[in-house]
Amino acid sequence: MKKKFIITLLYFFSVIALVGQERGIGSDYNEKAKSTLDSIYKHYGIKGSFLLRENFPFDDGYKASYLAGPDEGKKGNSYSYLWPFSGSLSAQVVRYEGKKDRNILKDIKTKVLPGLEQYYDKRLPVGYASYVNTAAQSDRFYDDNVWLGIDFADLYLTSKDRKFLEKSEEIWKFVESGMDDKLGGGIYWCEQKKESKNTCSNAPAVVYLLKLYQGTTKKEYLDQAIKLYNWTKENLEDKEDHLYYDNISLSGKVNKTKFPYNSGQMLQSAALLYEITKDQKYLKDAQLIAASSHDYFFHSEGSHSGRNFRLLKNSDSWFIAVMLRGFVELYEIDKNPEYLNSFKENMNYAWKELRDEHGLFNKDWSGQKPSSKKWLLDQLAMVEMYARLASH
Repeated sequence: MKKKFIITLLYFFSVIALVGQERGIGSDYNEKAKSTLDSIYKHYGIKGSFLLRENFPFDDGYKASYLAGPDEGKKGNSYSYLWPFSGSLSAQVVRYEGKKDRNILKDIKTKVLPGLEQYYDKRLPVGYASYVNTAAQSDRFYDDNVWLGIDFADLYLTSKDRKFLEKSEEIWKFVESGMDDKLGGGIYWCEQKKESKNTCSNAPAVVYLLKLYQGTTKKEYLDQAIKLYNWTKENLEDKEDHLYYDNISLSGKVNKTKFPYNSGQMLQSAALLYEITKDQKYLKDAQLIAASSHDYFFHSEGSHSGRNFRLLKNSDSWFIAVMLRGFVELYEIDKNPEYLNSFKENMNYAWKELRDEHGLFNKDWSGQKPSSKKWLLDQLAMVEMYARLASH
């Protein structure tokens, strides 16, 4: 009788474990993040260099499509542009935040930051250029620098190493130089082509300022954050669904494309503002953006790989990773698991269905169109998402 009871009990717990694993509860996202990062350095790394290739397989005819003008993105670049490379810092920062592993911090200091410094540009105010400083001078993008500034602020908040805070404040001076009174305020997208003010440079700048405020308690950062949040909301919000358009030109024309990271950064901004000010209007904003983002950037529930869940719509995977930052920030406040469960279902599915023989991920979330070429930033985004979900 006792033996039968023990067997029954063991069976019960094995079923619970299997169900938990299927739902992502028992999945080791930290290991998935590390495994993916190892694959990235194996396939994108350059022997004898801290830099990375932009695509795998390497294509010397590749031309970047995300830069400001025809003089940018020339063929034959040996290295990644700054934006994709910066994803290596974001991914490692999230891994370090979650595990507090000093070996990860060591990798950041000895592998990632030496590579990043090859993009450092000494034009005043100093900042980071879109391509390495051993090549011809390249454009500088305010949003590229904002993402770096956030990473350095997060590194400071986790490690308390003031060198990271000093770097974050230095970068802010460059980003701040991209602000003027045209259109009533806001930050431009590109230093050399001041033609539009984009959500991707303004929404994350709010997050950036709020993290600087958390690190310094300087009220000027909080005041700037609130002002910039209000400007972005006034000029780029779709008042119907509370999602965010892409940019507004100096003529006042709004590009109404909606990308996941833009709304995700306003979601994170609103959540952080609520955490700091306790003003309920920011929590309401965050919850409205989250609900609409879940409806807009995910398909309706359907069957995928034998399970029913809401599949992510195709986008740059990094845009999705940045959107996740906002959902995590809101979860820390209201503990509503619905949205993070959707992300976990997608990441569990991606691990089974979207990886290739190199341990790299296809971009098409439906799994219908595997890609022969894989972009560096899409892969680093997957590391960031697994690492971020590991502690949630």
